[in-house]
Amino acid sequence: MEDPAPTSPKRHSDERSPGRVPTSPRRSDHHNRSHDKPLASRGRPATTVRTEEEKQAAAKAEYEKLLNVRSGGTYIPPARLRALQSQITDKSSKEYQRMAWEALKKSINGLINKVNVSNIKFIVPELFGENLVRGRGLFCRSIMKAQAASLPFTPIYAAMAAIVNTKLPQVGELLLTRLIIQFRKAFKRNDKAVCLSSSTFIAHLCNQQVAHEMIAAQILLLLLHKPTDDSVEIAVGLTREVGQHLEEMSGPIALAVFDQFRSILHEADIDKRVQYMIEVLFQVRKDKYKDNQAIKEELDLVEEEDQITHRTSLDDELDVQDGLNIFKFDPEWEEHEEAYQRLKAEILGEGSDEEDEDEDESDESEDDEEKQEEKALEIKDASNADLVNLRRTIYLTIMSSIDPEECCHKLMKVSLPPGQEPELPSMIVECCSQERTYQKFYGLIGERFAKINRLWTDLFEQSFTKYYDTIHRYETNRLRNIARFFGHLLSSDALGWHVLTVIHLNEEETTSSSRIFIKILFQDLAEAMGMKKLQARLKDDAYQANFTGLFPRDNPRNTRFSINYFTSIGMGAVTEDMREYLQNMPKPALPALPAAAAESDGSSVSSYSSYTALARDPVLAPEAGHTHAQSRVPGRAAAPTRARAPDRSLAHQFEEQEEQLAHSRAVVRALLVLVGVLEAQRGVGALAARAQTRGLCLPQQSVR
Repeated sequence: MEDPAPTSPKRHSDERSPGRVPTSPRRSDHHNRSHDKPLASRGRPATTVRTEEEKQAAAKAEYEKLLNVRSGGTYIPPARLRALQSQITDKSSKEYQRMAWEALKKSINGLINKVNVSNIKFIVPELFGENLVRGRGLFCRSIMKAQAASLPFTPIYAAMAAIVNTKLPQVGELLLTRLIIQFRKAFKRNDKAVCLSSSTFIAHLCNQQVAHEMIAAQILLLLLHKPTDDSVEIAVGLTREVGQHLEEMSGPIALAVFDQFRSILHEADIDKRVQYMIEVLFQVRKDKYKDNQAIKEELDLVEEEDQITHRTSLDDELDVQDGLNIFKFDPEWEEHEEAYQRLKAEILGEGSDEEDEDEDESDESEDDEEKQEEKALEIKDASNADLVNLRRTIYLTIMSSIDPEECCHKLMKVSLPPGQEPELPSMIVECCSQERTYQKFYGLIGERFAKINRLWTDLFEQSFTKYYDTIHRYETNRLRNIARFFGHLLSSDALGWHVLTVIHLNEEETTSSSRIFIKILFQDLAEAMGMKKLQARLKDDAYQANFTGLFPRDNPRNTRFSINYFTSIGMGAVTEDMREYLQNMPKPALPALPAAAAESDGSSVSSYSSYTALARDPVLAPEAGHTHAQSRVPGRAAAPTRARAPDRSLAHQFEEQEEQLAHSRAVVRALLVLVGVLEAQRGVGALAARAQTRGLCLPQQSVR
C-alpha cells in the first residue's frame, strides 16, 4: 500500500478552512506595507502623530463606551471618568452636554439635601447659580423626593420653592403640577403615605402663597366626601398645616371644612383614634393654631407683593413634563447657557460671575467652617463652667484690690460675655454680704459703677428687687450687710428711689427677714442723710408714688402697722403725715351691732388717734362713754342709743363730745404710764408687737 504524498502545511490549512480570516491581519498588512515603503519612512514618530480632532473623537468614543458599560452594572473608577471628561472640551458635542447634565443633577441634589433653617439664605443663591431653567425637572424631582423622605422638613422645602418661584415662576408651577398629579395617582391607588406627603407639601405651598388656597380646599372636600379612617386622618393632617391660612384668606371655606368634620364626628362610623384626632383638631382651632403656625418667622423670606400665586385646580388637565427629567441634546446649548447667565446676573447681581469662579474655594472653606462649628458644638459643655470661671475672676479681682478706684478700674477690664452683665452687680453684693461687718469699700464700688452709665444703674436696681424678694434666704449678718450696701447706694443717689416700690409694709406681705432689712436700710439712710433730709425726701411730692407701699393708706390696719413699725425702730418722725391721715380719716357708717360686740370694742385699748376719731363721731360717742360701766350682757341698749342720736340738740351733742374727749385723754395718760412700765420690762420690740395685735398706734412720745 502506497503512502499518500506529503502535503505542505499551508495547503493543509487551506484545505481545513478555505474561508478562514487570518488571525492577525493588521500585523500582516503592516508587514506588507512596511516592506513596500522605503526604510526612511518606517520611523516611530510617523505612526503616533494624531490631530486634536482625532483625540476628541477617541475620548468621546471611550467615554460613550464607559457609560454603556457602567449602565450595565460594571464599576468604572471615578478617576478614569474624570480623566476622560477633562479631555472632552467641545461644548457643542453630545458627550460634553451629558457631562454637564450629570454635574447639574449632582449639584441640585446636594444643595437640596443639605438645606435647613439656618443655611437656607445661603443655599438659595447657590441654587440660582445652577441652570434651573434647564434643570427644573431635576429640581422638582429632587425636592419632592427629599420632602417625601423627611416630612418635618416640608416647611423648609416649601420656603425654598417659594423663593425660586419669585424669580422662575415656571419652576414653581411645574412643582405644583407634579404634586397634584402625584396626589391624584396616590388617591386612586389608596397609597396613604404618598397622599400624606403630597398633601402636606401642597399645604405649605399654599401657606407660602405659591399655590392658591382653593387647591387645599378641593383636596379637603375630596377626602371628606366619602370619609374613611385613612382619608379623614390625611384631611386632619392637611387642615392642621393649612388651617390658619384658610381662616385668614377664606373664612367661609374653613367654616365649611370644619362643619364637615363635625358631621363626620357625630354621624360617620370611624375609628376611635380618628375621632380623637378630629377632637384634637378642634382644640387646635380653638387655640388659634398657636403650635401650627402657617409660616414660621425664620422661614418668612418672601415679601407678599413679590410672590406669584398659581391657580391650578385639582381637576385641570395637567402635564408633568417627564421629559425634563432626562438628558436631551441641545443644538443651541451655548446660547441657552449665555441667556441663563444673564438671568442669573439679574437675580444675584453683577458679581455673580466672579462668585462662580471662586465657588469651589468657597465651598471648601464653608465645609471647613461647618466642621469647625460642629467640633465647637461638640466641645461645649452644659456644666456652666464658663459662668463659674467668670465669677471666680470677678471675686479674685475684688479681693486683690486695695481701694475702690483700683477695683473699678480692674473690673471694667473684665470681659463679660453677652447676657452675663448681671453677674457683676450680683458678685459685688455677694462679696459684701460675706464680710463679718459691712465694709464701705463695696458701697463705693457699687456707687461708681451705678454712676458710670445707665446700664449698670438698671442692673443694680434689678439686684435690689431680686435681693429683697429673696432676703429670707440669708442669715442675719449677711442680711445686714446687704441692707447697708443698698442704703449707701440710695443715700448717694446712685440708685433711684423708685426701687422702694417693691416694699409693701404690711403684716401679710412682710416676713421677719424683710422687716429687719427695711429697719437696717432706713436706719442707715437716716445716719447717712440725717433725719430732716430723709423726712424731706420722703415728703417730696415727686416721690410719693414710690412710697405707697411703705406708707400705705389703703387700709387703716396697714396704716397702723406701718406707724407702729417705724415708731418701734425709732423713726416715728417719718409717720407724722400718716398719723394725721389716720386721725382725720372719715369713719364709714357701721350697722347696728350686738351689745357684746359694742362692749368689746369699747373695752379694747386704742391709740390716741383712734380715741380722737371715736370722740369726733357723734353717733358712737354716747356708746363709748358707757363702755366701762356696762356689763357684758347681750342685748343692752346700744340700738336705742343709736336711734335717739338724731333727735338730740346740737348743744347736747357737743357736750357729750367734750365729755368723751376728756375721758379719752384720761385713758391716754394711763396708757402712757403703762407703756413706761412695759418698756422697762419687755423692751420696745415686744411692746410694738403687742400693740399691733390689738390694733393700736403707739404715740411717738412712748418710744425713745
